[in-house]
Amino acid sequence: MVFDSRTITLKDGRKCILRPAQPDDSADLIEYMEKTAGETQFVLRYPDEVNYTVEQEREILGNILNDPGQIMMTGIVDGKLAGNCSINGIGAKRKIRHRCSLAITLYREYWNLGIGAAMIDYLAELAKQIGYEQIDLEVVEDNTRAQALYKKCGFEESGKRTRALKFDDGTYHDEILMTKIL
Repeated sequence: MVFDSRTITLKDGRKCILRPAQPDDSADLIEYMEKTAGETQFVLRYPDEVNYTVEQEREILGNILNDPGQIMMTGIVDGKLAGNCSINGIGAKRKIRHRCSLAITLYREYWNLGIGAAMIDYLAELAKQIGYEQIDLEVVEDNTRAQALYKKCGFEESGKRTRALKFDDGTYHDEILMTKIL
């Protein structure tokens, strides 16, 4: 979905532009997925699992721009990609089409500047405009920083998925399910 860009002021005084991800962002987003997957264990992929070509990513981003039920937002600071956040509908069936899911990741250097909260708040506004009534997300139970952010943005715990993730070291990690009613 195409939406209006929004400029926010970060805690350090710099500006961040929140805008739709564009097909021309493809190479930057692939590099971002690889790097952020190595910066924290809390994203769902490992760096070697990022296997999109620039052309494939361009097509994905073009499809998202043309889909009225999906949004991919990028945060741009000083002309550089700082992170992205997205919402996707859970499904088209009448019983679940009121729900969407949220995912967010930022480069570590942009943590704690207010970008994450601003992205989530803006996506919640846009999700409501689309017609969604709630946003769901999953967060690794050990990721207390992210849980605090989500709670700050109005999410509440709604359940737990036991042994949801198995890391390469063989350890299992539970996920906390969270929901925000719009």
